[in-house]
Amino acid sequence: MFHVMRKTKISGTQLLSVIEKTLAKLLPASWSVAVKPEVRLRNVVVDAVLKLRAPDRKTAKFAVEIKNKLEPRDVGRVVKQARASGLDSVLVAAGFLGPRARELLVEAGASYLDATGNVRLVLDRPALFICTDGSTINPWREERALVSLKGPSSARVIRALCDFLPPYGVRELSEKAGSSLGSTSRVLSFLEREAIVQKEKRGRVVGVDWATLLRRWAQDYVFETAHTLQTFLNPNTQASLNKKLKNLKSSYAVTAAPAANLVAPVAAVRLTTVFVKNIPASAVELGLREIDAGANVILAEPLDPVVFERTWRKGGIVYAALSQVAADLMTSPGRGPAEADALMRWMGKHENDWRT
Repeated sequence: MFHVMRKTKISGTQLLSVIEKTLAKLLPASWSVAVKPEVRLRNVVVDAVLKLRAPDRKTAKFAVEIKNKLEPRDVGRVVKQARASGLDSVLVAAGFLGPRARELLVEAGASYLDATGNVRLVLDRPALFICTDGSTINPWREERALVSLKGPSSARVIRALCDFLPPYGVRELSEKAGSSLGSTSRVLSFLEREAIVQKEKRGRVVGVDWATLLRRWAQDYVFETAHTLQTFLNPNTQASLNKKLKNLKSSYAVTAAPAANLVAPVAAVRLTTVFVKNIPASAVELGLREIDAGANVILAEPLDPVVFERTWRKGGIVYAALSQVAADLMTSPGRGPAEADALMRWMGKHENDWRT
């Protein structure tokens, strides 16, 4: 595979060479590859035309769009523009294509190639499918105000975007999230580039892909490392623990499997996970014994009090908001991800039951 890792950005001319060399290495020797730059077709100028010829002499032509940088929000426009050429398919090429951009290109039915080795080339006639993985980190990444969703400020904004139905302005969202205007604006700008949040011209948020947002958050937020955790043994019955939870004096919120199981059960709950404000004090109140192996209770002091916001009750017990529960399960070990998938399916069908 042809990989490029350098500090200086790759030029369009260099990228055309990368396309030719990469495909020549990936395709069998019986296939031929030709790239012709800057071609006008149907009053549309494409950056290049890629022509592939199979051993049976069948050919296919790709309208090639070359981008220095491709934001996920621009994928639809770029693919539509290339399709106007009337060629067989579309290939989008760049120095680096991020995971979200590649995901949207696949959804749009376009092929892609970047200089780090991320390649997906699909054809019906002649039949062809190539898919390789390159770098997950942009070697030419520019400094930005926000490049990840780690930390309490991001958590507050993400939770608000999931929990509250748009439309709302940046200031209104900031108030709902309980975060600063600057932090809210930075998170929104990041998510708009990722094509997860849609804003109108005046800046109001008019659409949120909450499921994609939670999955994107889970790339940076990991339950086990984001919070302070301790494992315990509940020596009594689950009913006894539930009774003590109902009488817990300080704020708490049950998350992960016990919460998800109430709306989208997958299997019997073996581990009770609870956000608390003070682990030692809560452990005493709940009658738990600290243990390293064989634990059936996890107490977690959260990175931010947002975990105690927009909670819900059932049977007298307080549960974390489902958006929080889903994120916690996605990054939990064992069958946590499977439980998250089941919960997300339920959330998709009952959006009005958990979003305000």
